[in-house]
Order: sequence, then structure tokens, then C-alpha cells
Amino acid sequence: MKSDRFSFLGKLGFILLTITVLLGFEGKAQDVAFSQFYANPLYLNPAYAGNTACGRLNLNYRNQWPSLSKAYVTYNVSYDQSLAAINSGYGIMVLNDQQGDGALTHTSINAYYSYKLQLASNMDLSFGVKGAYLQEKLAWEKLIFADQINPVTGHINVGSGETAPDNNQVSGVDFGAGLLFGYENFFFAGIAADHLTEPEMSFYANDSYVIPMKLTFHSGLVINATEGGFGQKRQGDITIEPNLMYVQQGDYKQLNAGMYVNMYPFVLGGWFRHAFENIDAVMILAGIKYENFMIGYSYDYTLSKLGGNSGGAHEISFAWNFCIIRDSKRVIRTINSPGF
Repeated sequence: MKSDRFSFLGKLGFILLTITVLLGFEGKAQDVAFSQFYANPLYLNPAYAGNTACGRLNLNYRNQWPSLSKAYVTYNVSYDQSLAAINSGYGIMVLNDQQGDGALTHTSINAYYSYKLQLASNMDLSFGVKGAYLQEKLAWEKLIFADQINPVTGHINVGSGETAPDNNQVSGVDFGAGLLFGYENFFFAGIAADHLTEPEMSFYANDSYVIPMKLTFHSGLVINATEGGFGQKRQGDITIEPNLMYVQQGDYKQLNAGMYVNMYPFVLGGWFRHAFENIDAVMILAGIKYENFMIGYSYDYTLSKLGGNSGGAHEISFAWNFCIIRDSKRVIRTINSPGF
């Protein structure tokens, strides 16, 4: 009897997820929310393109609400490179997000360019732009609707009275831009705007669903706990980095507040995410920075009504900084930001 109860709860969870997916492509969807914000710098802000001494490869994996039948699984790969000769940087990113056990799949291919400007000896500004190709695919046969569910037994019947979409695949072009400011080696602030043209991505011919614009503001400090004051001085110093990030997309608003503690080669972090309508999650992070490599793991503990039954979220990141082309005649100025 107990196993039947959990089986029914599992079905109910998947049904709720399906409804969420359906609401998503009817106009209430938000972009993927990574917990290791700075381990995916191009996704966070186009101005980060080329904010590295040479080249940088980033790999990201996120599994959100794993207890609800592969609710949200996201893969991301990006590469960016500085161009010191023209004070610029460029990058490319590919993202694949699968929702509802593959019922809805979102793929984007993104290209980036940034320009670096030295405002003063201790101040830097980076401006970045992004162009993207978006594609969304709907596996209609995987969706489950309320009229298919027996409310007593939880049995799922075949067939539904819902109208199938006119198209199971849609695509569009998207644009974004961002600014990043750095002062000395201890303060940074950035702002990014995504989906500037609010591209239309509707599966139904009579539906005018567009992806709403997303605005992101992020900022942070580096406090040197070993020496006192601000900024990192030596590799062995212990630093504390409080950070703040605010995201708004359509009517959805989210505030993230947290901090990192660095003691080479280890990084520990903790964040609190509040979605305004409800408390969302607490995030913990453990990472290692060693020479040109970084690897991090984070876990989100859900505080909303879904609670621990959702399985929270697991996220893994990997970064490799290396040089393909190095201009030894020019010094590349970068804006200091967290690695995760």
C-alpha cells in the first residue's frame, strides 16, 4: 500500500511538472537559473567575453528537482578568448535545456563580442553584445493532461481533449548586451539585458507568446581577511567575497545574496535565493582552483512548498584557462570576479 502511495505521488509530481512546462510555453517561462553564476560567465553577462589572460573553456551541468522525473536538466559549454591587440574579447556558447523528461527542449547557440576600456589607472569598463539562434522542440506525446488522470487511482489514460500545437518546433534570433565595471582589484558591478527584441517562440499559430526581456544586476567585493582591508594580495591570503545578484524577467523577480571564502586552492560558498513571491532555496558550494583549472559542485536545498521532495538541484562546473594565441607585447587587464 505504501509503494502504491509513493507511485501515485510520483505521478502527481510529474503531472505538476507537465503543467509547469505547458504554462512555460504559453508565456510564463523563465531562463535557466544557474547557482554557480560566475562559473558560467558568458551566460551571466556578455561583457565577460574575453575577461581572461588568454582563452577559457567552461563546462556546466545542472540537474534541478531530480526527484520529479528529470524535471530540468541543463548542459552548457562555452569558450572565450581575449584579443589584447584591439582591447577586445570574443566567445561562443551552446546551451541545451531539457524540461519534463524531454517534453520540452530548448537549445541556443550564442556568439559574443566585448570591448575593454581603461577609464583610469584603477578603473576598467567592459561592454559586451550577444547574438543567438534559439530553437525549442515539444514532444507532445510525452505530455500528460488533467483529463487523462483518474483522480482516485492516479491511473493515466491514453488520449486527451487538449488541442495539439500547429508546430512542434520553433526557432528565432535573439540579442543581448551587458556592461561590467571594475575598481582596483576588489570591487565589481555589472548589468546585463537579455532577449532585447523579445523573440516570438510560439507553438500555436494564433498565440503571440514572446520570451520576455531579462535584466540582471550583479555586484561583489573582495575583503582580505589575512592582511585586512580590500583586495587580494598574495595567493595564500584568505579572502571573503560578499556578492549580490538581482534578476527580473517579465513579472518574475529574484534576489540572490551570498558570499565566498577563498583559501587557495579551496573555495566555499553559500547563497540564499528569494523569488519575492516565495522563499526559494539555500545554495552551498565547494570548489577547487588549482593552477589553470577550476572545478565546483553546488547543491540547492529547496525551501519553497516543493520542499525536500523535489530533490533540490545539483550543479557541477569545470573551467580551464589556457593560451592558444598570446600577445607578449600587451598587458591584458581583467576585471576581478569570483570563479564560481
